[in-house]
Amino acid sequence: MSIYTDEHYIFRKAFRRFLVKEIIPFIDEWEEGTLVPKEIWRKFGDCGFLCPWVEEKYGGLGAGFEYSIIMIEELGKAGVDIAVPLHSDVVAPYIEKYGSEEQKQKWLPKCVSGEVTLSIAMTEPNTGSDVAAITTVAKKEGQDYIINGQKVYISNGINSKLTILACKTRTDVFPPHKGISLILVEEGTKGFSKGKSMKKMGRKASEVCEYYFNDCRVPISNLLGEENKGFSYLMSNLQQERLVQIIRSQAEAEAVLDLTIEYTKNRTAFGQPISKFQHNQFKIVEMATEIEIGRVFVDEVAASHLKGTRDEKRVAMAKWWITEMANRVAYQCLQLHGGIGYMEEYPLARRFRNIRMDTIAAGTTEIMKVILSKKLGL
Repeated sequence: MSIYTDEHYIFRKAFRRFLVKEIIPFIDEWEEGTLVPKEIWRKFGDCGFLCPWVEEKYGGLGAGFEYSIIMIEELGKAGVDIAVPLHSDVVAPYIEKYGSEEQKQKWLPKCVSGEVTLSIAMTEPNTGSDVAAITTVAKKEGQDYIINGQKVYISNGINSKLTILACKTRTDVFPPHKGISLILVEEGTKGFSKGKSMKKMGRKASEVCEYYFNDCRVPISNLLGEENKGFSYLMSNLQQERLVQIIRSQAEAEAVLDLTIEYTKNRTAFGQPISKFQHNQFKIVEMATEIEIGRVFVDEVAASHLKGTRDEKRVAMAKWWITEMANRVAYQCLQLHGGIGYMEEYPLARRFRNIRMDTIAAGTTEIMKVILSKKLGL
């Protein structure tokens, strides 16, 4: 049974029109290294396309996560990689779930409008999947925290006006994850600086950078939730973060196959369209079957999430399998395109590069399998 109503289909059409008019014509420019202009975030906000789930009293629409699903799918189908899902569906929920009333009133309306864009700073030079091993430290001094450390690979890091920083507020506890807290740090805070935008293989329209904290002083009131509870907060939000990636990967795979079917019907070789060669037909059929399996899986875990069900096992299964499937599809589709698929002038090259990150972001394939090994009692 579909999770969508007529209102959802109207919303999807409106968002698709917005992308065609305001975003897609400029993707090539942003891919070349130009930051997504701040006014674009404002346009998303003006149309109600940022954090639609936020309550009306904080400026949102009070809509369900299914509206976010629609936008993530359409961004994936269009091959648009800007950090809207990160802002709206990965980072902002931390403020809504764990923020004080004062923090919600201060930040959520600005998140909805696009006045403030968000990032989250977890990864460090020597800690990726092992979040508990972070070394960035926040020490209390009077009514402030003094923060020292370094973060890397911060998505939306340059554009971000507010970051949620994962750091150690206790270093003398075991296991070490019990000393992690989340702290809000505003752009421009003394002692907080950003590195230059880092060059990436793909997802180039969504910039990443490094963050540096050198005796950065922030008020204790910037603590998000309770002290030393940060690790549990991060873990509790991972299901939705992984769903964001799962939904996007599925949409990307569908779009890449559609491009390929159209291309093979029009590309001729040896006197006939290459779609008429049995080998190519079999490849396309195999991909279409895997994509259909993925669609059923995505819809099922998304529907379960909308009901409020936590299912770490099935989400981990979907995360590794669908992102790996999307990579297989991208590889085979590029092969079917031949030389033109390798050219940057053709959209498949960008999609191929973007999809490669899917098995890494929001938990690597290997981490998903570690989780599942434990769930299966191995």
